[in-house]
Amino acid sequence: MTGTREDTSFRGARPATRREILATGAVVPLAMALSSGGSAQSPATTTDLVPVSLNINGTRHALMLDPRTTLLDLLREHLDLTGTKKGCDQGQCGACTVLVEGRRVNSCLTFAAMYDGAQVTTIEGLGANGSLHPLQQAFVDHDAFQCGYCTPGQICSAAGLIAEGRAKTADDIRELMSGNICRCGAYTNIVAAIQQVVGRS
Repeated sequence: MTGTREDTSFRGARPATRREILATGAVVPLAMALSSGGSAQSPATTTDLVPVSLNINGTRHALMLDPRTTLLDLLREHLDLTGTKKGCDQGQCGACTVLVEGRRVNSCLTFAAMYDGAQVTTIEGLGANGSLHPLQQAFVDHDAFQCGYCTPGQICSAAGLIAEGRAKTADDIRELMSGNICRCGAYTNIVAAIQQVVGRS
């Protein structure tokens, strides 16, 4: 040994890993919230509820809702209209698309209370008298679905697209339907189905 002296004051200890630091950072605020009786999002009390009246698929619904209730959760959780799907819950996949006053809307991004008094159409309300809507029939004719999860949103979006009257070509349809993702990749058949209905309208 030379005359240098080794510092042994921290012998046996090791620096915290990045994973441990991140875990501690996540746990501490949660523990503090729970110890103070708080929660990430406390449930609404009766006095917090707001009246909301919507005409959904031709039926008037008068409800008392937590103002934070999304239109998607109203449809699925309160009215059992489960045709409208919850996909990304961030407005990026289009699975939750419904029509509000004939316009395409991502129902996961909007509060139900924003549309008090509005007319809402979901996939369940597109057909009439037990018959398929022309778009529903076209999707069957062209095999424009595989797993089917995105199909209700695709069809509602296509119905809104046709009502807008802007889609003249296949490229128009692809561009204007770009907010609706099909993870199975049935895009060619979806475009063909929409073209079939656009050609009749």
